[in-house]
Amino acid sequence: MISDSKQTSTLRDYLKVIFRHKYVVIVTFITIMISTFIGLELNTPIYEANIKILITAVKETEAPYYKEFFGGGSVTQTQSEIAISNPVIARVAMALRVYERSLDYEKKFASPLKSALLDFRIKKINSELEKLTPEQKRIFLFRKAIEELKANIEVEPLKGADILIITVRDFSPVGAAIIANAVSRSYVIFDLEQQVAELKLKYGEKYSTAIQLQNYIENLQKSLDGRPVSDIESIGPASVKIIEQAVVPLEPVKIINGPVAIVLAFFVSISLGIILAFGLEYLDQTFKSPQDAEGFLNIPLLGAIPKRKAKDTLLINDTKLITDYTQSYQNLSEQIYLLMKDKNLKSILITDAEASEETPAVIANLGIYLSHKAGHKALIIDANLRNPLIHRLFNVSNKSGLADVLEGKISFDDAIQNVDSTLFVLPAGDTIFNPSTILDSFKLSNVIKTAEENYEMVFVACADLKHFTDAVVLSSNVNNIVLVINEGKIRRQVVKSAIAPLEQKKANLIGVILNNRSFAIPKIIYKLT
Repeated sequence: MISDSKQTSTLRDYLKVIFRHKYVVIVTFITIMISTFIGLELNTPIYEANIKILITAVKETEAPYYKEFFGGGSVTQTQSEIAISNPVIARVAMALRVYERSLDYEKKFASPLKSALLDFRIKKINSELEKLTPEQKRIFLFRKAIEELKANIEVEPLKGADILIITVRDFSPVGAAIIANAVSRSYVIFDLEQQVAELKLKYGEKYSTAIQLQNYIENLQKSLDGRPVSDIESIGPASVKIIEQAVVPLEPVKIINGPVAIVLAFFVSISLGIILAFGLEYLDQTFKSPQDAEGFLNIPLLGAIPKRKAKDTLLINDTKLITDYTQSYQNLSEQIYLLMKDKNLKSILITDAEASEETPAVIANLGIYLSHKAGHKALIIDANLRNPLIHRLFNVSNKSGLADVLEGKISFDDAIQNVDSTLFVLPAGDTIFNPSTILDSFKLSNVIKTAEENYEMVFVACADLKHFTDAVVLSSNVNNIVLVINEGKIRRQVVKSAIAPLEQKKANLIGVILNNRSFAIPKIIYKLT
C-alpha cells in the first residue's frame, strides 16, 4: 500500500490495492479476453503451398539490356522480382480466371463474425462497381485479382543456394496448391519467352531451337490450371527449373495458436490489470486508510467510520441497534470521552478540509451517542455561519442562534434548543455580517465559557479549512480541534496545506477521524490474511 508513513507492506496491503481497484482489473481482463477472442474469430485460416525453383541454369541466349534493366543486381534478387512481376501474375489470373471469383470468396472459410464484417466491405465494393461501365468493371476486377494474388505470394531466396522458394497463401488448401503451381509455370513460361524472343532476333523466325522452345511453351501453358505434371515436364529446358512442385497442404498456417493465445491473454490481462491498479494507487494521493491519515498528518487517529449501508440512517436514532456503522460511533465516542477526561477538556472544535456535508452528521452522531448512550449532557454549537446544517439534521429552527447571541439580539439560554433531556443544540442563526468578523468577537469567548460551565461536553462545528479561516479564528477560543477526513475524497497535500495555518497558530490538533472508510478486501479473505 502506498503511504507516506514508514511501515512495512504486507500481503494484506497489496490485496487492498487490488480489491480497491477491482473494477479496473476486471475491465482490463474482460477487454483483453474479448479482444483476443475477436482477434481469433477475425483470423480466417490460411493455407500455404510452396514451390522450389532452381535458377542457375544457363540461358540459350543472354540479352544485354536484360541485365541493365535490373541494374546488374544479384541473380536471385533479380529472379525474385520477375517471379511476382505483373506479366507472370497476370497470366495466372487469366488462366485460373481468378478475377471471376466471388467477392465473398473468403466468407466460405471465415467465422460468422468475420463474415458479417466482410458483408460491409463487399457492400461498399459493389456500390463502387455500380458506378462503372461493364468494361471498366472488368478491368477493375482483373487488376484487383492481380493485386490480391501478389499480396499472397512471397518469394524468398534460399540462403547459400541458387534456389527460390515461392510461397502462396490461400483460404483453400487446394486453391493454394493450384495457384502455386500456376505461378511457377507462368514464371518458367516468362523465362522461355524471353529466350525465344532473343533467339528469333538473333537467328530468325525459323531457328529450330526457338521453335522447340515455343512448342514447350504451348504445352506448358496447358498446365497453367495447376494440375500436377511429371518431374521431367516441370524441369524442362528453361534456365529456371521447377525442382519441387506444390502439394495440397494438410494444415492451415497457425499464425496465432488459439488455445495458446487465450492462455497468454489470460495471464497478460491479469498482470496488466494489477499493474494498472498499482499505477492508479500511486497516482491517487487521497487518504485510503487510517494509517494514511495518522502517518501523513502526524496526528493521532481517534477512530474510523465506515460507509453507511442502505440500512443505516444518517443519524443514529437507536443506539441499541448494533451495526458496523453504530459500533464505529460507539468506539469513537468512547475514545473521545477518554481523551477529554484525560486532558480535562470540555469543548472540541470539529472541522474538515473539504466542506463535506457529512461532517455535520459526524458531529451530530457523536452528540447523540455521548448523550443517549453514555448519559452525558452535551451541547452542539453550529458555528458554521456560511452553510449551517446542524439544525436540519435535528429538525430545529434556525431563526435565532449563535449569530444572534453574538450580535446581542438574544441571550445564550434563549438561543439553546432542546433535542431531548441530555442533548442540546445552539443553531447558527442568520447574519448579514462577515462570519469571520462575528466569530472573532470577544463575545464568542463568553459563549464558549458559559457552554463549558453548563454542559459536560461541547462540540463546535464550523466551516471547512480549505476555503475559510473560521476554524483559525475559532481556535483562539476552542483550542482543541478534531479533523474529519473522508476516505478517497481529498488529496493529502490539500489537507496538509489546509491545516498549516492552525499549526502556525499552534492550535491543538488532538486527533483525526477517518470518515466513509471502505473495506476493500472481503471479510473471508481478510481473515485469512
